[in-house]
Amino acid sequence: MKFFQKISYLQYPFIFVALFFAIKPYTYIFNEGFDFADKIIRDINVVLVFLGIGISFSTLQDTTKTQNNFSLRIWQNPKKGKIAIGYIAFLTFSLLIVGLSMFVFSEKQQLKDLSIGIISLSIGLIGFLKAAIEIFNNHRLDKNNPIN
Repeated sequence: MKFFQKISYLQYPFIFVALFFAIKPYTYIFNEGFDFADKIIRDINVVLVFLGIGISFSTLQDTTKTQNNFSLRIWQNPKKGKIAIGYIAFLTFSLLIVGLSMFVFSEKQQLKDLSIGIISLSIGLIGFLKAAIEIFNNHRLDKNNPIN
């Protein structure tokens, strides 16, 4: 268990790389004028891929602990926990559907490339959803049984 907890800290370098590529497009206007749409799409794709990888590593954390009191209050409350899981599930599967649709039906190569980043992010969010369900089951106050 401690091994995976330590590996989960690899999320931070991936998120910092994503942050770098999220900020990078703001520098294009100084170097290249206003003809940089291709580079922005490429950078957004890289942001999505690295966020997906970072989120995947974050799911290796110990689900018997929470990060802070705010998240503990959400996961202890059955209603708030279910709402949080519902939001995460909606976001995850919406992004997955959008990414797969773009990949299959888009004729533009730029959108196909962007769809890879969206799919990567949604795969990371699937792991995050699983971790959220485990955290909810470990911390909810009303039952000790896992939710179905």
